[in-house]
Amino acid sequence: MPITDTARLPSRLARWLGAARGETVTLLALLAVAAAVLVFVELAEEVMEGETAAFDRAVLLALRTAADATDPVGPPWFEQAVQEVTALGSIPVLGLMTLGVLGYLLILRKRATALLVLVSVGGGTALSSALKLLFARSRPDLVPHAVETATASFPSGHAMLSAVTYLTLGALLARVEEGRHARGYVLGVGIVLTLLVGFSRVYLGVHWPTDVLAGWSVGAAWAVLCTAVALRLQRRGAIERPGEPAEG
Repeated sequence: MPITDTARLPSRLARWLGAARGETVTLLALLAVAAAVLVFVELAEEVMEGETAAFDRAVLLALRTAADATDPVGPPWFEQAVQEVTALGSIPVLGLMTLGVLGYLLILRKRATALLVLVSVGGGTALSSALKLLFARSRPDLVPHAVETATASFPSGHAMLSAVTYLTLGALLARVEEGRHARGYVLGVGIVLTLLVGFSRVYLGVHWPTDVLAGWSVGAAWAVLCTAVALRLQRRGAIERPGEPAEG
C-alpha cells in the first residue's frame, strides 16, 4: 500500500466511525419515538374504554385533603406557587420563551437552527390542538378547578406543549453548545420544567393524570424526532454545528 494511502487511513476510519455512530444515534432516536408513540396509543385506547377511571380518580383524590375535596394538600402558599408554575406551560409563556431563543440564535447567526426551532415548536403546537379535537375528552369534574380552562382534556396541552417546547429547545440549544456540562444543564432544565408543569395540572384538578401522561409521551416523541432531524441536518451541513463559525 502506498505511503499516502496509509496516511489517509486514520482520517477515513474516523469518518467511518462518525457515520456509524450517527446512524446508531438516529436508530435509537427512532426507537425512542416509536416507544413513546406506543405509550400514547395504549393510553388513548384505555382512556376511551374507561379503563383508567379508577386510577385517575385515586390520584386526583390523593392530592386533596380527606375532609374537603375542594382543598388541595399542602399549605396555601404551595397552591399559589403551583398556580404560578402551571403558567410556564401556557401558550403565551411558551411563545415568549420560543421568541427569546429565536432571538438568541439569530444573534449568534444560527439562522438554520432558528428556523428548525420555529418549525419544531409550531408543528408541535398544531399537533396538540389536533389531538385535543380528535379525542374531545371532558375535563375532570371530580374536584373543583383551581384555574380556568377552555379546551378539551386529552392530552394535556400544558404537559404536551411544555415537553415539545422545553425539550426541543433544550435539545437544539444543546446542539449549539460545545461543553458537555453546558449541554447536560440545558437538557436537565428542560426536563425539570416539563415535569413540574405536568404535575401542576393534576394538582390543580384541571387534568386527569392520564391526560398528563399522554401529553408527556407524545410531546417527548415529538421532541426526540425533532432532535434526530437536527442531528441529521447537522451531519449534512444543512444547519450549524456546535462551535461552527456563523455565516455573514
